[in-house]
Amino acid sequence: MTTAPGLLLALLAAQGRGPALPAAAAESLHVTAAGSGPAVVLIPGLFGSSYGFRVLGPLLNAAGYRTIIVEPLGVGWSARPANADYSLTSQADRLAAVLDTFQVGSVLVVAHSLGSAIAFHLAIRRPELVRGIVSLEGGPTEEATTPSFRRALRLAPLLRLFGAPMVRGKIKGMLKESSGDPSWVTEDVLHGYTDGATKSLGASIHAFQAMSKAKEPELLAPRLREIRCPVQLMVGGAPHDGGADSAEIALLKRTLVSFEADTVWGAGHYIHEEQPGAVLGAVRRIEAAIVRDEEEGVLPAGECDAHRPDR
Repeated sequence: MTTAPGLLLALLAAQGRGPALPAAAAESLHVTAAGSGPAVVLIPGLFGSSYGFRVLGPLLNAAGYRTIIVEPLGVGWSARPANADYSLTSQADRLAAVLDTFQVGSVLVVAHSLGSAIAFHLAIRRPELVRGIVSLEGGPTEEATTPSFRRALRLAPLLRLFGAPMVRGKIKGMLKESSGDPSWVTEDVLHGYTDGATKSLGASIHAFQAMSKAKEPELLAPRLREIRCPVQLMVGGAPHDGGADSAEIALLKRTLVSFEADTVWGAGHYIHEEQPGAVLGAVRRIEAAIVRDEEEGVLPAGECDAHRPDR
């Protein structure tokens, strides 16, 4: 696996469709690329990291895809500036800047949890960059953090006092409660999920506080109809915490041009950990449908209007 370019990309998303501009290292993103072939961009959720795709990534590479894992600002090993704009809109613009830098054209996006909302914003703001979206338990949330997350931030003084062991304990409980089969949550996995955040616990807390106060310049719900590419939502079938709620799923069904929802039985919130093969299958299905429509002349190559009901 290689990291490109230079492990930490200091990027600032230009407004609209402008070019990527270099930014201060304070807003650097951790980006990892591997493999060759059609590009699949992987976006972890709020408590995820590139480590979470350590199984899915090689599966995609072996299937002939190039993977580009982008950890959003404040996530994984990306920077955690206290005063940055952590709105989902800005996170999507940073992601667009990464794709502009890699010059990969239109990509498939596999996004987990909160990462899915970033993917939806990207498909609206830069539709030419997105061929399709596989959302792993992620709905069209309108904010980076939930009320329960903001309540948890009140524990910040305790987190500072007890440090990394307390953080790992909290994350371990969350991962297990969110899983159909929690046996994958080992000590090595726990470190993989938390080492980026605990390296500078103070910076992580400040970043999370900034996320909880972030204001969205534009809401998703009124613009979901603008997403023309196919969207596949994968929902874990085992009882678990987290995931898109029924209202969010109903909104996606009502507004998206092309939408399907599949249940992955036995898995919980972390489908890519528990059943990565199912995620690979979803990527193959979307890719095959897009390629078929392009070859049949239903759409021009690279367009994002596959499966339009009015075609």
